[in-house]
Amino acid sequence: MARVTVEDCIDKIDSRFELVMLASQRARKIGTGAPLTVEKDNDKKTVISLREIAEETISLTELKEDMIQSYQRYLPQDPEEEIIDFMDGEKEWGEMADSKASGMYADEEVTADTEDDDDSEEDDDDDKDPTLGDIAGV
Repeated sequence: MARVTVEDCIDKIDSRFELVMLASQRARKIGTGAPLTVEKDNDKKTVISLREIAEETISLTELKEDMIQSYQRYLPQDPEEEIIDFMDGEKEWGEMADSKASGMYADEEVTADTEDDDDSEEDDDDDKDPTLGDIAGV
C-alpha cells in the first residue's frame, strides 16, 4: 500500500473520530518501542499506525482497551491493598478520642447570653489540663 488514507481505514472503524484516536494511540505506542506489525518503509509513526489498522495486523479491541486505560484517572486496586493495618495502640487512641468527643459536648448547655459565658470559660480553661479531645482537635 503506497499511500494510506482515512478512507482506507474507515471501513474497519465506524467513526472517523475513533479512527483518529486509535491511530494516535498506536502511534504513541510505536514511539515508546512497541513492535511494528508492518514494514516501516521510511514512514512516520502515524502512517505506520494507519497502515496497521487498514491491513488489520493489530487487534482493534486491545487497542481500544489500551486507549481507555491510558485516559482513566482512577485505576482499580486490589482488595488486599484496601486493608489498613493499625499501629500498636492506634485503635485504642481513636476509640478514646471518639468517646471523649461525644461526651465533651453532651454536658454543655448553650445559653442566649454568650458574653458572660465567654469570660467564665476562659478562666476555667486556664485551670484545666488538656484532654485527649483537645489534643486531637475535637
